[in-house]
Amino acid sequence: MTDADRPAHRPPDRPIRLLVVDDQFLVRSGLAALLRAAPGMEVVGEASDGAEAVALAAETRPDVVLMDIRMPGMSGIQATERILAEAVDPAPRVLVLTTFDLDEYVYGALRAGASGFLLKDAGPERLLAAVTAVHGGDALFAPAVTRRLVEAFTRMSDTRSAKPSDAGPPPALTSLTGREAEVLGLVARGLTNAEAADRLFISEATVKTHLNRTMSKLGLTSRAQAVVLAYETGLVTPGGAAGGG
Repeated sequence: MTDADRPAHRPPDRPIRLLVVDDQFLVRSGLAALLRAAPGMEVVGEASDGAEAVALAAETRPDVVLMDIRMPGMSGIQATERILAEAVDPAPRVLVLTTFDLDEYVYGALRAGASGFLLKDAGPERLLAAVTAVHGGDALFAPAVTRRLVEAFTRMSDTRSAKPSDAGPPPALTSLTGREAEVLGLVARGLTNAEAADRLFISEATVKTHLNRTMSKLGLTSRAQAVVLAYETGLVTPGGAAGGG
């Protein structure tokens, strides 16, 4: 199931439970204070490093984790992997906090299953909107922003597979049907579900169904993760058209 399609798992009257992770005390306490003051938000824990974040996530079971990437010891990427791997369903959404939007660490976090990322200087309104969007499964961060990030780093990588032919999806994606590969390719190119539906002359509900099946088959936890995989396998190439159909 994709981030966009996963139903909200909290009752309407329950606040969004948040875990704030940052190794800088002033940054962490400032974020926590801002979130505590916001209606509909509840900070259930603060962690100063990745290891503490993993322990607190298991203990408090937050809905959303605000995760700093660059921390001493266990990085935000490693912590994201651990939290999502060890989480009791439903797993929390991880919103990565970073200083630079084109940051290789961000790419690694999205690859690990983070749902999106936000610049630390984005401002209070943007932060609150981001938390709400990620928690609700909004694809706000996935299409254009994630694509730009992925393209920047796949261009720098020699490990990306060659562009596939029209015969079908790349070997790593052979479990997908042709239409599932088509949908994944369009999503990776930055199209929303509605835009992909228009392009393929199918309903938006059908696009969601194909994405759900794709996520399940590939063992992915977020839409951003699916976008990264599409580039890494060569289903989509930077600046090129989507493969698989």
